[in-house]
This record gives sequence, structure tokens and C-alpha cells, in this order.
Amino acid sequence: MLKLLHCSDLHLGSGLHHGRINPSTGFNTRLEDFLQSFQACVDRAINEPADLFLFGGDAFPDATPPPYIQDCFAQQLRRLVDAHIPVVLLVGNHDQHRQGEGGASLSLYRTLGVPNVVVGDRLGTHRIETVAGPLQIVTLPWLTHSTLMTRPEMADSSLSDVKHALLQRLGLALEAEIRQLDPALPHILLAHAMIDTAQYGAERFLAVGKGFNVPLSLIARPCFDYVALGHVHRHQILCTDPPVAYSGSPERVDFSEEGEEKGYIWVEIDRPHTRLTFVPLPARRFLTLSVDVSKSETPETDLLQTIATAAIPEAIVRFRYKFHPSQVGLIDESTLHGALAPAHSYQIQSEFVSQLIPPRLPQLVEDAPLSPLEALAVYLDWAVPTPPNSTPPNSTPPNSTPPNSTPPKDQSDLQAWRSDLLAAAESLLEEEWNSTPSPQTLPRTSEARTPYYSQNDRQLKLFSEF
Repeated sequence: MLKLLHCSDLHLGSGLHHGRINPSTGFNTRLEDFLQSFQACVDRAINEPADLFLFGGDAFPDATPPPYIQDCFAQQLRRLVDAHIPVVLLVGNHDQHRQGEGGASLSLYRTLGVPNVVVGDRLGTHRIETVAGPLQIVTLPWLTHSTLMTRPEMADSSLSDVKHALLQRLGLALEAEIRQLDPALPHILLAHAMIDTAQYGAERFLAVGKGFNVPLSLIARPCFDYVALGHVHRHQILCTDPPVAYSGSPERVDFSEEGEEKGYIWVEIDRPHTRLTFVPLPARRFLTLSVDVSKSETPETDLLQTIATAAIPEAIVRFRYKFHPSQVGLIDESTLHGALAPAHSYQIQSEFVSQLIPPRLPQLVEDAPLSPLEALAVYLDWAVPTPPNSTPPNSTPPNSTPPNSTPPKDQSDLQAWRSDLLAAAESLLEEEWNSTPSPQTLPRTSEARTPYYSQNDRQLKLFSEF
């Protein structure tokens, strides 16, 4: 039986603004958090022991981390090397020195010839000898559109054409690697990619390099005993036959990962069966507290009560509250700072609740089934109430004169202004609809059957310009 540990997306050195300097070590406490989580992964691999250690990419926030951060990572890697556990380091988008090229922060280990360390910075197959026997690993690092967009033959191609061509070439290249695999050995695919069926998280905001979605069907091949993925920070299993899984990140990066469980995957392969076990890690908690005290007679007391009832000790806290301008003298923010002191770190975000902003009409919520023209009529009905027995808005002739910019003086002028505005909007929409190019005249794209604009999209565009 082959035992391996799969972890990914360490991002060692990120999120330091959420920490403070530890006077006993001189390191940022958040750096120590990330190191403790990664050390827990290495401890399990050594103590079990694991036959192979898989790292799915994004060791650091970028390809040129400070030397002391590189040293922290190297110390843990050295422990695995000393324990004679083979390691595969995959290059992710944050590890690339330039977009689509190399892995400056990781390829150093290959250059130095560190024993039992394989750096996957290109699509290729590696035969690895382990205590449990040999196996083959196909490495698929992060790919970007730029790998093709700079080629002369793609100069006049759209982005969708480039994506299509890149997926075609990736499919052919992966198929070539698969055909060279030894069927007698276990096979693993280690990929750093955005799979189209995955649930995304913080990686959307941290992304370096413009990537693209890879179809699950391209990598979920029956020849693989396990497909180990990196890039998405949320642990998830995308497929069970063969097993395809993101290990997720071992530590929370920011508040977008507040509710995510962090850890690594322990994998046991006893062909033809593969068993995955997600092992949670005690990652630092992120906690958001939100309260609206704008209508409270004792706003400071309510704020302190919210803090007192929350589990804030040693957590990274984001405290948000809304208050009315008249309550400025009733809230002592220094008192709030004192109440939040048990947190590992915290931030206070206050927001005025202005009475000048009119409440949102219930008919105009985001999921209301109204066209923009109908929404405009609803708003005008609220702003300029229609008197009884008046002509409905839609009965106004479409060729009416556009509204005059002079402000109306009385109720009859308001009604006329309302009718003219609706008529002008309807006329513009009708004109735009009639002038929409036919499918034969639309720009060529790979999705030729997709409408260029939906009707509502055209209306929204018109109103933004009107």
C-alpha cells in the first residue's frame, strides 16, 4: 500500500498585516501561524511515515519571497529530505517568476540537486522510487493564455479562440504523457489548475497571472489512481472515480476564508482502491461581528454586549457597526478597543446610516422580474404619483418629444415630465432593438450560437448612457 500526504497553497508570508511581531522570536505571528500549519503536515508525513509528500503549488505569495521566509520553508523541506521521504513541489501561479515561465522560488531546489526533491515546472512524467515501491507522477503546473497569445499564428485570435487552442494542445500533450505510463505502476496526476466544477474562494482575489478553467473531464482519467489538485483554497472532492480532490490551504489567508475548514489530505493507494482522508488543522480563526445600533438609545452598551458574547480571544476579528450621526458623542471608540484587546488582532469598521438616502422600493429588489423600462416606471410612480384616471404610462406615443431639462413647476408639469421621460426611454429602446445587428454581422467568436446581447443587457446599457 502506498501512503502519501497531499497539501497545497501555503502562501507563506502572506497576511502579515493581520499579525504582530513576536518579541521572543522576532517573527510576525501570522508567519508563525502558517509555519505551524505546514510543520503539522510535515510532522504527520515523518511520524506515519508517508511514502511520498505532494505539494500542489503556491508556496509563497510571489516568486521572490524574502530570504528569511524562504529559509523557513527550506527548514521544513530539509526535515523531509533527512527522513528520506520523496517530495514533489509543483509550480503554481504565485510561484512563477514571470507570467507563464519558471518557478524561481521552487526551481532553486532542482538547481541545487536536493536529493529526492522533484520540481514540477512543466508538463511531464516523473518516476519516483519510494519505500513502498515505484510510481509515476504526471505534473501539470499553472498555465496561462500568454503561453499562446505571443505566438504569431494566434495574433488575430480572440481570447476564446486562444483558450480553445490551449485546451486542445493541453489535451494532446496530456494524452501523450498518459500513453507512456507503465500500467504496472500506480499513477498520480498533480495539477495546479482552476477546474470548472470547483467552488472558488480567496484564490479569485489573490490570483497572479490570467488563467482559465480546465474541464474536469480533461483530468479525471481512469488511468490515474489519484488526481491531486492545488490552487483552490477550499477543500473539496470533485470526483470519486478516479478520486480528484483539492487539499485546500493549510491556513486561512483572509476573511473570505472565515468559514472554511483547513487541513491536508492523507491518501492510501492499494490498487485498484484509493482512500482519501481529510485531516483538519487548528488554523487561526477569523471572526466577523456586524451590528446596527443606529436606532439604539444605548449604542455603546449594545456594541460592548456584542463583543462580550463573541468568542474573540486569539481570533482575528473584524468588527463592523452602523450608527446614526446623532450618536457620535454616545460611542467612545477607545472603549471598543479595550473590549477587543483579547483578540489576536482586530479592525473596527464604522459606517454612518444617513437619513438622506431614501429606502429601497420593495418592487426594485435585485431578483424582481422587471425589465429596466418597467423598473423605471415603478420608480417614477413612487417619485411622481400618478393621479386617478390618468393615462397609463405605456399608452404614451413612442415619438413624443424628449423631456425638457428645465425642472417642472407644479403637479401637472411633473406628470407631463414623467410621461415624456417614459416615452423617450421606450423610443430609445425600440430604436436600439431595431438597429441590433443580425447574427451574420456579429463579430466572429467560438460561441457563435450565443446571443451578442440579451434584451435586458441592451436596456441596461442604454439607461447607463441616458
